[in-house]
Amino acid sequence: MPINYRTAEEIEKLREANQIVVAAHKRLTEILRPGISTIELDSEAETVIRDLGGVPSFKGYRGFPATLCVAINDQVVHGIPDKTIVKEGDIIGLDLGAEYKGYYGDAAKTLPVGQVSERALKLIKVTREALYRGIEKLKPGARLGDVSHAIQAAAEKEGFSVVTSFVGHGIGTSPHEDPQVPNFGEPGTGVRLRPGMVLAIEPMVNEGAAAVEVMKDRWTVRTVDGGLSAHFEHSVAVTERDYTILSEGV
Repeated sequence: MPINYRTAEEIEKLREANQIVVAAHKRLTEILRPGISTIELDSEAETVIRDLGGVPSFKGYRGFPATLCVAINDQVVHGIPDKTIVKEGDIIGLDLGAEYKGYYGDAAKTLPVGQVSERALKLIKVTREALYRGIEKLKPGARLGDVSHAIQAAAEKEGFSVVTSFVGHGIGTSPHEDPQVPNFGEPGTGVRLRPGMVLAIEPMVNEGAAAVEVMKDRWTVRTVDGGLSAHFEHSVAVTERDYTILSEGV
């Protein structure tokens, strides 16, 4: 499908949708603690989104049953909230989206639960940094491969692996649009960036090998080797000069 290029007015509408996502993330960060269940987190996220006039964009999307995607420890993405209790020492990825007046927001982050290992903290830190290394490459005339390569290089420099089976994406009046945004690639390759492109950039970084598998619920993705995984995501627009982060504050 052709890439959609958004006007300045549309980008502001996308920012509004993303700020609902930001508010939901802030609430989840406040209530996350050992002993809470993932379904409680999901319920709180949905309440915040709806109270602000939004609609959870993941719920019902291709049959997904919840507002929030959770990923604990060796889970990478797309975990379904349930009665699972979050424990001290876990790390948990929280990914959610919202639709507001026909426009979509999407952002994710990984948080430690209480005291976690130094290795887990490093994985979280490196994954977040990889996201920003990719974002910094956004400017008109650059190539998408510049973004992808920066993410991959930042993760691999620290001895971690980027997931290659799942990628980021365009976002706008649909939750997933072209182009795909891989977290791996070669600089100087791929789609040329232009003002008005809006991308959900989302590195998924594994402690060990890059290989992942889908669990029996047909949604939850986990690492094959059982290593930890972290996930961060921002929705970002390419501007006339460089970029603006629409989900700033997550």
